[in-house]
Amino acid sequence: MKGSFSKSLSIAVALCSFALHLPAEESGTPKTVRLLTVGNSFSHNATHYLGDLAKADGNTLILREDNVGGASLEVHWNKVQAFEKNPADKLGVYTGGKSLKDDLKGGHWDFVTIQQASIKSHDLATYRPFAVEMRDFIKQYAPDAMLLLHETWEYRLDDARFSPKTPQPGEPKSQDEMYRELADAYATTARELGLRRIPVGDAFHLANHDPQWGFHALAMPFDSQHAKTGELPDQTHSLNVGWNWKKQKDGQVKLGMDGHHASTAGEYLGACVWYEVLFGKSAEGNRFVPPGLDADYARFLQATAHRAIAELH
Repeated sequence: MKGSFSKSLSIAVALCSFALHLPAEESGTPKTVRLLTVGNSFSHNATHYLGDLAKADGNTLILREDNVGGASLEVHWNKVQAFEKNPADKLGVYTGGKSLKDDLKGGHWDFVTIQQASIKSHDLATYRPFAVEMRDFIKQYAPDAMLLLHETWEYRLDDARFSPKTPQPGEPKSQDEMYRELADAYATTARELGLRRIPVGDAFHLANHDPQWGFHALAMPFDSQHAKTGELPDQTHSLNVGWNWKKQKDGQVKLGMDGHHASTAGEYLGACVWYEVLFGKSAEGNRFVPPGLDADYARFLQATAHRAIAELH
């Protein structure tokens, strides 16, 4: 039984590898992809524009998101166990009152994705044993789906996490260190599970370090303590939300810093990576560009996504 599973997995990986390298001109037939994400807001960020990219090429995305804000692999596995123990327990279900088992059995998915919470992404120990448990559960109830590991991304280089007065033991002290550790953890987990990665983290790192298009916040200091309402620093080419003003529940507008979640540019870059993996077509030349995103910058992001895929394989 174990040998049969390994053989099937090898065939599936080989087929996915072929799809990733299929030239666009040879895949002109409209394609429908059914995708289930089991993640958090980072999965939502990275798939925000995925349907638009697909539509621009004449393809269709059917997406179900079993996402929970900030959720780790452990959180999702605990939800699985909660439902198995008591189907009436609300802790075991997602939006719409469905459990992961319900969605896996009823979706006829082409792809299912899992990921680690970004705050834990650097720590390989946090993937174990939950990544294996999730893989086995998903393969049991959606055996025909291709299971993929979504590699999340580094935080913005001026994120508060990288400037603590007393760094916590084992915590990354810089953007580069966070990337190196999360990339290693995802690569190791992918090998252990026999899964292919969606290298969004690699694409972010490539874009952030590009001499022309990379974001260099430290060269543009911002006095957040004395900023006037609506005042923001130049955040051109930031792949993360960064500094922003938000209306609070009491009606006041407050300045905040989000160096974690993806900006419009980051969401577009992530979606381009996902598009190449799931649809087997290059994102380069895709006609969809989010409103407000510079056309030349969009072409760079498309090329960066394509490069991340090429360098992974």
